[in-house]
Amino acid sequence: MPSFDHIRQKIQAAPNKAGIYQYFDKEQRYLYIGKAKNLKNRVSSYFTNDSSKSGRTRLMVSKIADIKYIITETELDALLLENSLIKKHQPRYNVMLKDDKTYPWICIKKERFPRVFKTRTLIEDGSEYYGPYASVKIMNTILDLVRKTYKLRTCSYLLSEENIQAGKFKRCLEFHIGNCKAPCEGLQIAEEYHQHIDEIRKIIKGDVNEVKKRLKTDIKQASENLEFERAAELQNKIEAIEKFQAKSTVVNPSIHNVDVFSMVTENDLAYVNYMKVNSGAIIQAHTLEMKKKLDESNAELLEMAITEMRSRFNSTSKEVLVPFLPDFEIEGIHFHQPQRGDKKRLLELSERNAKYFMLERRKQELKRDPERHTTRILEGLKKDLRLNEIPDHIECFDNSNIQGSNPVAACVVFRDAKPSKKEYRHYNIKTVEGPDDFASMEEVVHRRYKRLLEEGEDLPKLIVIDGGKGQLGSALKSLERLGLRGKIPIIGIAKRLEEIFYPGDKYPLFLDKKSESLKVIQHLRNEAHRFGIKHHRNKRSASSIKTELSEIKGIGANSTQELLSHFKSVKRIKEASLDELKVVLPPSRAKAVYDYFR
Repeated sequence: MPSFDHIRQKIQAAPNKAGIYQYFDKEQRYLYIGKAKNLKNRVSSYFTNDSSKSGRTRLMVSKIADIKYIITETELDALLLENSLIKKHQPRYNVMLKDDKTYPWICIKKERFPRVFKTRTLIEDGSEYYGPYASVKIMNTILDLVRKTYKLRTCSYLLSEENIQAGKFKRCLEFHIGNCKAPCEGLQIAEEYHQHIDEIRKIIKGDVNEVKKRLKTDIKQASENLEFERAAELQNKIEAIEKFQAKSTVVNPSIHNVDVFSMVTENDLAYVNYMKVNSGAIIQAHTLEMKKKLDESNAELLEMAITEMRSRFNSTSKEVLVPFLPDFEIEGIHFHQPQRGDKKRLLELSERNAKYFMLERRKQELKRDPERHTTRILEGLKKDLRLNEIPDHIECFDNSNIQGSNPVAACVVFRDAKPSKKEYRHYNIKTVEGPDDFASMEEVVHRRYKRLLEEGEDLPKLIVIDGGKGQLGSALKSLERLGLRGKIPIIGIAKRLEEIFYPGDKYPLFLDKKSESLKVIQHLRNEAHRFGIKHHRNKRSASSIKTELSEIKGIGANSTQELLSHFKSVKRIKEASLDELKVVLPPSRAKAVYDYFR
């Protein structure tokens, strides 16, 4: 096994140049492949005593037994080489690109009269392939336009000049129904056919304006030559292309040959959407799922995604729209973060596609493996809230009092990030007079955990207090008195800015507004609020009913309870006859109630 001296020598030998570094374990298996502007600086940074490094990164470094370098001319060369090596060797600690589909291509076959069709198999025979198309709908729309506008052959005959002159082929049904001009019998010359193929190439590339311009020139020429039938046929082509263009255009047609990238993240996953836009129309669209391995930054993930997508889809765009400007540069490429206008709309559309893809993946995961879905959410909570263990049992407290009347509190319980409604509890505030949220919170937290301790019940893995520092401080006093402070993690959430407060921390934590962790905490808070308000309403309603009945002379709490138990509501008591009231109460009390409501 290589010694630490061997690793130190490798670090010292690292060149101060751009390139690729490769980490290997003692079995010479790839651990990690990375790129750097300066190899020496980047590799050295892994071996410094930095407490900010994640546990996963420190674990990987502990397994490194050998390091190898590949120097490149430019940073772009390093990017491309890194991408190809990762896909080839799939190291354990590199970001995982979850995408194992074989996408279709549009093929223009290398033939004397080329066919145009979709395929998933690429053959190196000189044929042209356009794609791949992650959206089959976009590809089929293009092929549908080609079929309706151009009369191309679909047969696989070898249409050499000799075979056609020898009369080896007969026109088929496609000719008779108007889908083909029968080049097999020499009824269409190769020059005309190839002009159509040239126009199809441009349509596939999104250059429809150039095709329309050429067709308009041909119409003018046909009209001058009195070829009105040909002019009408060309006009039909223009109308078909314009209809396709209107259906495909999402922004101003002047936006030409632009790549669009957006990103949404969720725990250790990132979803990067890519769109290729030509003449205002989206001609390529794909979302890539990336799984983080070493707490990679969003900038690093975007960099990898841009390299991967542009390579995969053979992009030559000089302008790339991005949600934030990346740390790297590519010669000849302009990165642009639009703030308004059509390009901003494109970026927003791309982000909506990324979010949709993320939600669909979440639904699939929930259907396929509910336990895995739950585990991912709980692990996200543990990471985001900096907890020591998975919070599979969470309790949340909220106070409810309106204008100081009928103060109550609620405790809701979540198991595995989902409500456990049978464990919800209401509390009537007993020791506090007037509207004092802090004292009320101190009371209910003390009552709740004093009882759990006395009954030997399991304590929660996390306590959430609906409120800021004041309510959190009150809850801590109760945990202190019970000897539980420091034994149960506790946080407060303030409504206004969704700030997360920790005991003793001066500054709050702000979770990503789109994160699942924040959504779980908001769900807890909202459930506690709903449950507390419901109890508060019931209590106020019961209080107002008792007040109305208690105003009747001679009617006390017992009589009120008997009346409500029998008649179920004050309305029915008001409508009851004297005889009906006498069934419940003695005659004198029954008459007092009857007379009061009359």
